Amino acid sequence: MSSFNFSNGNFSLKMEVTEDQPRDESLAKIEIALLSVIFVSAAILNTGLMLMLWKRRKQVSRMRVFVFHLCVADLVVAFFQVCPQLMWDITDRFIGPDIVCRLVKYLQVVGMFASTYMIVVMTIDRYQAICNPMVTFQRRRARWNIPVCVAWVISLTGSVPQLFIFSMVQVAPGVFDCWADFIQPWGLKTYVTWTTLVIFVVPIFTVVICQVRICRAVQINLYIKTHQDGETSVVPALPSRASSVVGVSKARIKTVKMTVVIVLAYIICWAPFFTVQLWSVWDQDAPKETATFTILMLLASLNSCANPCIYMLFSGQLPKKLVALLCRGRSDRKDTLHEEATLVSSLYMSFKSQADSK
Repeated sequence: MSSFNFSNGNFSLKMEVTEDQPRDESLAKIEIALLSVIFVSAAILNTGLMLMLWKRRKQVSRMRVFVFHLCVADLVVAFFQVCPQLMWDITDRFIGPDIVCRLVKYLQVVGMFASTYMIVVMTIDRYQAICNPMVTFQRRRARWNIPVCVAWVISLTGSVPQLFIFSMVQVAPGVFDCWADFIQPWGLKTYVTWTTLVIFVVPIFTVVICQVRICRAVQINLYIKTHQDGETSVVPALPSRASSVVGVSKARIKTVKMTVVIVLAYIICWAPFFTVQLWSVWDQDAPKETATFTILMLLASLNSCANPCIYMLFSGQLPKKLVALLCRGRSDRKDTLHEEATLVSSLYMSFKSQADSK
């Protein structure tokens, strides 16, 4: 058996075979600084966006529901993945009983699953809205959003192995830490490869297929609109599904663009993490303790900061809020100056009338 600290929050890989090794304090300070910035940013941005969406819950739309649950998933990442790892780096050891160790590790992967599969169901929903709009239109409004429920069920069930893999392990005489035990020689490689497949490879493959079909449908739609005033003989030559995408609105195309950017941000943030994880377990000579490895894995959590920013930028909420705040300040100053000028003018006329009467 070998003990392995597969920490999805701090993302530092530590193989413990014979003795506990001291950590690099300078690297630990960098980790603490980065995790602090990521945690504060993710917590503030996602909480703010959730409050904004909650205030507009009467104007609910399918896309806003997906974004709301994506914020919840990113908050799970922030509070149960980044925050515990931040405290872990500060104390250098996991402080808590065995049940807390298992629960933290479980919730860490729940956040990863939920954030990933919420993007998947969001993309599939956009695919249905663009490529099969009549099916989407005829679908009755249910009390529960089935795709969102499916994403959460996958996240909660797919993370269950964490409860049995991780526990408080003695890493040195009298020293315990939250680690995982794997059967040699295939246990660790199987675990890391499996998590990479189900959390990254399969979801990205699904999302890419949907996006390619969406782009194809939008291309057909634009082609039809461009030639609708020209020759009509070209239309029957198009695929039969072309007639179902003629009415693609600008709003739907905008949500598709937003989904594409969210997917790209996810790939950019998480691809280095999973690449480094696979490299570290399949290559015995991989530089596991270097600063480059550690920082690349830390940056994966930036995805939780990027998602709310992408939504606010595409929805125009962030620029509008800033402009409204600035314009409100200017209008308030103008109103104040106008009131002061009116008051001065009134006083002047009053004094003048009194002087004339005398």
